[in-house]
Amino acid sequence: MRKAAFSNYVKRLALLTVHQRAVLAQTLAACSVGEVTGQLGEIAERPTTCPYCQAGTDCLHPWGHSHGLPRYRCYACGRTCNPLSGTPLARLRKRDQWLRYAQTLIDGLSVRAAARLCQIDKNTAFRWRHRFLLQAAGHRATHESGIVEADETFFLESFKGQRHLPRPARRRGGVGRARGISPDQVAILVVRDRSGQTADFRLEKLDAPHVIAVLRPLIEPDAILCSDGANIYKTFARETRIAHRPINVRQGIRVLNGVFHIQNVNAYNSRLKTWMRRFHGVATKYLDNYLGWRRLLERYRNTISPPLCLKEAAGLWNSNS
Repeated sequence: MRKAAFSNYVKRLALLTVHQRAVLAQTLAACSVGEVTGQLGEIAERPTTCPYCQAGTDCLHPWGHSHGLPRYRCYACGRTCNPLSGTPLARLRKRDQWLRYAQTLIDGLSVRAAARLCQIDKNTAFRWRHRFLLQAAGHRATHESGIVEADETFFLESFKGQRHLPRPARRRGGVGRARGISPDQVAILVVRDRSGQTADFRLEKLDAPHVIAVLRPLIEPDAILCSDGANIYKTFARETRIAHRPINVRQGIRVLNGVFHIQNVNAYNSRLKTWMRRFHGVATKYLDNYLGWRRLLERYRNTISPPLCLKEAAGLWNSNS
């Protein structure tokens, strides 16, 4: 439709009666639901197992459609399911707003701003945020190779949203009781190779056993680890026999042999910290979701879209992505 013709239609909307406007609104809402259902139909394949009894796909047989999605009946347990059963999006209402809400995640909007845009309650917007991010929190790199950079970053432990605090409240977020590493700080180990594969881990304690536990299955044996001069990385490299190039930043050394450095992972940490400031503090119990949110934005960069966010929210990503 040409722009002039569309403008003419818009001008004539004022001539509609109240009943006609209500019918038009219902039609547009149905189109939005149909668009979301179509997007889900493209990305949601037939379940490989029953979400209730874990029976194989040979036990799942077509059982009609419901709300625009195909349903399947499990002959083992007798229950029915659709491609979203067992995912964070199961039984989530207001499907016509899903794509719009996914766009608010891309834009990094606050809960209240997302609620206003999607015309939902702020409590619903908060609940949707963590339903949409639940799967993204676990979608991190599982193998890293080549030159792998590792460094830790820290966030203040936060009990935001809780009525009763185990410590005195801080003013406007405040600072920790002690400078540097302290019980007030939550350690996040960020690992990133030169191809952009990224993994981050919230550590219960920043020591060699905890670091080795997360790095051993992640880094390929023939990789080269670049880190600062902390002993925890030296211990890991010694126990796993992985080549290690420590960067002594305190002595002003930034790059070894023109190629070994930790500038990529430090740049990622800087972007993460800058992006997190907009939320004015994140409750520690939700920190993994926000880390996954940032990885989601970094993974797809300019190619990210609301349908892609829905795919991630439902946990339907390609295991190789």
